[in-house]
Amino acid sequence: MTRFSVDLTAPIWELGKTNDLGKRRIIPITGGNFKGPLLNGDILNNGADWQVVSADGLAWIDTRYLLKMDDGELVYLQTKGVRYGPPDVMAEVAKGKPVDPNKYYFRLYMTFETSSPKYAWLNRAMGVGYAMRLGNAVVYDAYLLN
Repeated sequence: MTRFSVDLTAPIWELGKTNDLGKRRIIPITGGNFKGPLLNGDILNNGADWQVVSADGLAWIDTRYLLKMDDGELVYLQTKGVRYGPPDVMAEVAKGKPVDPNKYYFRLYMTFETSSPKYAWLNRAMGVGYAMRLGNAVVYDAYLLN
């Protein structure tokens, strides 16, 4: 298991309803870190979550960002997933308040790209994550699928 802590400290860009799926939001990823038995390092300030939120509150997550491994190697990470829950719970999440992650659903799958020979195995790997929103951050525990 690798714990990802993703900082979301920049303002959110609300584009509004761009299609029939819902409202487009762009949430800049401003940093963070990750720690686990196979992967450790920092999340660089260069990505975003290009999410769409449907009328019933379902958020379609689509993130892209760059990881800098603790040895300096770079790995591109893309996550896709969904977040939803009862309207009152999701309203508290949207306000940045601490909410028990068992009260809503937030799951991700992860794919990677790198030119690093050391981490080339990630180009063929897929991970899954169990996430929670904590104020100006998303924290998730990620697991590689075998």
